[in-house]
Amino acid sequence: MGPVTLDVADLEGMTAYYRDAVTLQVISEDGPVATLGRGATPIIVLRHSPELKRAAPGSAGLFHTAILFPTQAALAATLASMARAGARYVGSADHLVSKAFYFEDPEGNGIELYWDRDRTEWSWVHGQVEMDSTLLDASAFLQEHLTEEGQQAPDTGDAVVGHVHLSVGDIDTAREFYVDRLGFDTTNAWRGQALFVSAGGYHHHMAMNVWNSRGAGPRFPSLGLGQVDIVVPTPEDVGELTERMTHFGVQSADDGRTVTLRDPWANTIRVEALGGR
Repeated sequence: MGPVTLDVADLEGMTAYYRDAVTLQVISEDGPVATLGRGATPIIVLRHSPELKRAAPGSAGLFHTAILFPTQAALAATLASMARAGARYVGSADHLVSKAFYFEDPEGNGIELYWDRDRTEWSWVHGQVEMDSTLLDASAFLQEHLTEEGQQAPDTGDAVVGHVHLSVGDIDTAREFYVDRLGFDTTNAWRGQALFVSAGGYHHHMAMNVWNSRGAGPRFPSLGLGQVDIVVPTPEDVGELTERMTHFGVQSADDGRTVTLRDPWANTIRVEALGGR
């Protein structure tokens, strides 16, 4: 997964939040756009869009951007930073494949901060990965994994967008678009309420749920999700995707290295070849 673009009302404040609380680094600032990440890896792109309003309750859009940390110590260091900054904490869970902590940024965008268990510890049954939401005590996690170095300064090592979770109007339409058309594999279908999809045997690169948005139609322009980037290995993969979109009658824009399209809820998805940025 590439970076997630957010349309924001307060560019300065949101940049400070993702830099100081989420412990991302400012990679570039270009007028109304700020890109933050770790090293040269972009994670969040903030696009100043003060003319937009917040979406109405129940709308489709972003459920959360999930940032994956390589170690539990690195995750704990950022959790400690979030606590010091007074970030809005909304919960935690052990998902069997991962340990996750959930927040909302100052403009209401969901954030998941998580660490993966080794793939050898994941359990697959009939082609679906076993996931659950069991109790995960944040205080106990910090006591076990927060190092002295992590207490003194945030870890600035590797982190990436592990997955992107969307709010959608219905699961069948999401499956038709993201699996049948875009080409992801289903890894878990949860009680008709959520769908988890991936490539290459990961537990999920994207997810869609109807918990807050059942029946939602296409989004009106609003603050929040601006774009989801997906990175594929080669320009040939981009070309094949463009051909599939044409076959299914999905409008797309292809410049040879990227193809941009919209899902049934008007979420913008950009697929690019590795090294295309």
